[in-house]
Amino acid sequence: MAEADLDAVIRQTARTQTKAVMAAAKKRRAVWVARAAKAKDKDAKARFRFLAKSTLLNATATAKRLQNSAENAADAYARAMKKAIEEPMPVKKTAKKTADA
Repeated sequence: MAEADLDAVIRQTARTQTKAVMAAAKKRRAVWVARAAKAKDKDAKARFRFLAKSTLLNATATAKRLQNSAENAADAYARAMKKAIEEPMPVKKTAKKTADA
């Protein structure tokens, strides 16, 4: 991975983070579903089911925002590097010293 472009690394990192967010959300959803199954009254079951549903919806939205941010950052980096490659190299000015005798 020493030769990989940084924009590819940014995209790959975002994908792994997105997967981690969704895995955690699914675990949390399972907890709410289990609580809904154990609930005694109808209102509590409905509330826990709603929490399970909203957990997954919010996590999905968060994962999309994370992915979009990473895509924007990777694209910006790629554009900046392309611009830097196309720019001419700055010319160094050599300071001439005058010899005073």
